[in-house]
Order: sequence, then C-alpha cells, then structure tokens
Amino acid sequence: MRKTVKKARKPGARSSAGANRTLTPRQKEILRLVAQGLTNREVAGHLGISVRTVEVHRFNLMRRLKVRNVAQLLRQALILGLLPKSFGTR
Repeated sequence: MRKTVKKARKPGARSSAGANRTLTPRQKEILRLVAQGLTNREVAGHLGISVRTVEVHRFNLMRRLKVRNVAQLLRQALILGLLPKSFGTR
C-alpha cells in the first residue's frame, strides 16, 4: 500500500486558489482603478464614494492578498489574473 504524502506549504507561501473568488466586485473595481494609477481621491470621485471607503477597500484588498504595499498588491493581482493581460503595456 502506498502512502500519500502531502507537501507542507512554506511559511509565507500564498495560496492563489480562492483569492479571486474572495474579492468582491467592488474590490476588483477598486483594484482595476488603482492599477490605472488613480489616487484614492480620484477613485472616490470616479465611483462616487468617500475617500475613506476607498481606503478601507484597499486595506481589505491588501489583507486578503497578504501584501504590504501597492507594488506588491499590483504584482499579486497580476499573478492571480485579476488585471487585464494588457496591464502595463501602452
């Protein structure tokens, strides 16, 4: 009989499975606008919400994707396929 050995996840390894499903449509929209280079104020104006609400969405996005800054947020979003393939090209 063969034993099945599960690989242990490395500490700090990110699980990309399910990350896309756990983001709300609004968070995906905020992420797309942040990826376009908009500031919190510009995102708020574009969506008709408060700057504080945008800040909370970004905080929650960063927490769910386990990142610490906007550069990591965009990189993780790109890896997970949350941004269009044309992201970063002109």
